[in-house]
Amino acid sequence: MSKIQVLDQITIDKIAAGEVIERPASIVKELAENAIDAGAGAIVIEIKEGGISFIRITDIHTLGFRGEALSSIAAVSRVELITKTRENDFGITYRIEGGKEISIEETGAPDGTTFLVRQLFYNTPARRKFLKTPMTEASHVADLVTRLALSHPEISFQFINNGQSKIHTSGN
Repeated sequence: MSKIQVLDQITIDKIAAGEVIERPASIVKELAENAIDAGAGAIVIEIKEGGISFIRITDIHTLGFRGEALSSIAAVSRVELITKTRENDFGITYRIEGGKEISIEETGAPDGTTFLVRQLFYNTPARRKFLKTPMTEASHVADLVTRLALSHPEISFQFINNGQSKIHTSGN
């Protein structure tokens, strides 16, 4: 079984204190940078409706997401983490909604780590109203992915917006 180590609440709160989720691009930045730090060779970032309703980040064939932003992200959205190492036959799916653990279970999965973030600010409507239009939020994510791809040419980045591939770098 893959290892997901859930920390105690005091440690989670201390780590999360410095992480602020303002918009979908904040989530993409945190998760993509963690994938880079974990040694990812390829990162796929997919959003729908500007990332307000759906964000998927897949760190292909690597593992080691540190998760310091997970508490902050999960506090304001519905999160599903799917992770599997090459050595294991099954992966782990971990679900958190509104900061509360929903489930952790074995699942079939490809090697690597995938984060699914749904319904950003579903439980904090006052914060949701400060988001811009989906087109504007998608533009912020696209700008971020472009900067990441330019600063890490050794990593393949793919950015998919509403089912259309917008950026795809080779990583070489």
